[in-house]
Amino acid sequence: MNAIVALCHFCELHGPRTLFCTEVLHSPLPQGASSGDISGQNEQAEEEEGGIQMSSRIRSHSPAEGASADSSSPGPKKSDMCEASGCRSLAGGHPGYVSHDKETSIKYVSHQHPNHPQLFSIVRQACVRSLSCEVCPGREGPIFFGDEQHGFVFSHTFFIKDSLARGFQRWYSIITIMMDRIYLINSWPFLLGKIRGIIDELQGKALKVFEAEQYGCPQRAQRMNTAFTPFLHQRNGNAARSLTSLTNDENLWACLHTSFAWLLKACGSRLTEKLLEGAPTEDTLVQMEKLADLKEESEGWDGSEEEEKPSSQPDVVEGQELSKCSPETSLMPDCNSWNVAHRRLSVFRSLRHMRQVLGASAFRMLAWHVLMGNQVIWKARDMELVRSAFDVLRTMLPVGCVRIIPYSDQYEEAYRCNFLGLSPHVQIPSHILSSEFAVLVEVRTATRSSLYPALFDDEQSLNKYEFVVTSGSPVAADRVGPTILNKIEAALTNQNLSVDVVEQCLVCLKEEWMNKVKVLFKFTKVDSRPKEDTQKLLSILGAAEEDNVKLLKFWMTGLSKTYKSHLMSTVRSPTSSESRN
Repeated sequence: MNAIVALCHFCELHGPRTLFCTEVLHSPLPQGASSGDISGQNEQAEEEEGGIQMSSRIRSHSPAEGASADSSSPGPKKSDMCEASGCRSLAGGHPGYVSHDKETSIKYVSHQHPNHPQLFSIVRQACVRSLSCEVCPGREGPIFFGDEQHGFVFSHTFFIKDSLARGFQRWYSIITIMMDRIYLINSWPFLLGKIRGIIDELQGKALKVFEAEQYGCPQRAQRMNTAFTPFLHQRNGNAARSLTSLTNDENLWACLHTSFAWLLKACGSRLTEKLLEGAPTEDTLVQMEKLADLKEESEGWDGSEEEEKPSSQPDVVEGQELSKCSPETSLMPDCNSWNVAHRRLSVFRSLRHMRQVLGASAFRMLAWHVLMGNQVIWKARDMELVRSAFDVLRTMLPVGCVRIIPYSDQYEEAYRCNFLGLSPHVQIPSHILSSEFAVLVEVRTATRSSLYPALFDDEQSLNKYEFVVTSGSPVAADRVGPTILNKIEAALTNQNLSVDVVEQCLVCLKEEWMNKVKVLFKFTKVDSRPKEDTQKLLSILGAAEEDNVKLLKFWMTGLSKTYKSHLMSTVRSPTSSESRN
């Protein structure tokens, strides 16, 4: 992450000052933190957290080298520093800290101030604002500020206990500066948690020192007994102490370096850019709406104990399933994740596999009823066989058009589900068996040992089953059918296309026809056009045939609530209505 993390301090003599900062370097190291052939003491400090490994090198230079490096830096003059190092973190001869990330060849360098003049100015301004005007109520907590010119800043101010300070505490802040506003805002929860952890550790160490000093020499009573002296004179004689003294930790800056370096590394790795090829599809919008509904329901379950529902009727959710289990375990995910979870138990692997098992004519009848929105009923003893069949068939429909009851001990009406799995002993009403709006697939025990050649060696054999597809309105062989069905069959019969390619073809076909559904919905529901204009529109869309019109009307029920509410809230201007009349 291209950012700078800095620790700042409000000095009562000099105002806001930068104590320590860590930056990311993609180019060779600056002169002050060169990792060349420098003799000195090397100390390795490795930190491994979340799979990230870095090594921190601490090199000690001679005073001459440190002085030359310090003189070339753009930091404040020595005369502006506190005598007792209250405004200084590293000594004059200290070269800083360097961490090498072997995975990305990036170096994380820590100094008191950035060596680059422009970066020094940006950090200096952010430091002043974080400890003066940009402060949250109570003067302790996180806040966001910045602009395009000077960068955007996440700042967290806090107090450190000091028995010798006014009010027995000193004011500090940890700031994160970067130019990408969106990235920094999206990283707010992560930065807040990690920086809060660093602050808690600093405050904990300082509190122990403060309590020990107060126990040995209580400052409050001593101040009450001291004669009144001008405040400035008193403060000049009692310069601010360094943070290492307040926390009694000589390795404080090395620890802060490793923490800041890991923070930059982890924050840059947790968010990745994803290229979106366009607006979200209707399936995506519907899935997002269903997830939001399920989240609200789960919150309701967590908040209060719900009475057990009667087991006579299974629960149904559009595009998803609910079995008779606890709320935590019964939520069925979307098609892809469900397929992965049941891959070993699935029998039907794809639409092409099902077509080869059922036969071309039986599959066409079944697919026609699926696309038209008619009720598809499977009767079988094997529940996993029924689940795998629904898992395959539902890929032909938009997510919003899918209502599944995977397995039930009684018949459910079509308004509750368009995919219904039943056990063999369940009686189906006679008017359903003779209805043209339902299709029945009966799975029986095969009379012959092998009805078709095995397609997969590792799958559960289907040779023992016989599939009988019946309907009150069988699809004639010479019937044209909906256009999308013909295209699906063409893709399934083309052996040059793999199963993955056929799946992508289905996605494209569904999106193509959902776009036609959107046009028809706006044309008929929003604009309220006459039937003659609607018929002309259907001809333009290439969907004037009876089956195509039925398909569009059924798929219209699968539109997302977001899209419908957006269109319904659109009010035509009076000028457009008058011009049409």
